[in-house]
Amino acid sequence: MSPLECDSSPRSNDLSRGPVDRREPDPNYQIIAQSADDVQNIENAPALSMGPYLLNSGQVRLLTTISIYSLRGESREQVRLLYMNSAALRVWQEMGRSPKIIGAQVRPPRTALLTFGVPFSK
Repeated sequence: MSPLECDSSPRSNDLSRGPVDRREPDPNYQIIAQSADDVQNIENAPALSMGPYLLNSGQVRLLTTISIYSLRGESREQVRLLYMNSAALRVWQEMGRSPKIIGAQVRPPRTALLTFGVPFSK
């Protein structure tokens, strides 16, 4: 083929094959806001209350699936933000907590600290 001829074979960056699926991944973490009053009760700290609950309820195996991160909030209504995956949220609700869900996202922010469970793995 001469340099002036056009090669019509498909290429990996060929846009004529149709649209690329660029869907955002589904949110994995629910964002829970805890108020100043909430954090006064030590039972509202997953790092302190969730482990004993799992042990006493015979659900220790869930420790390998639970992931909770936290960040300091910026108001009295949101003193602490918890980022809980679905397993953690389910257990939290089983424990009788009524979480105030304010959003969801694919993963916790990079500045959030692992509070309880296993790290985000993706």
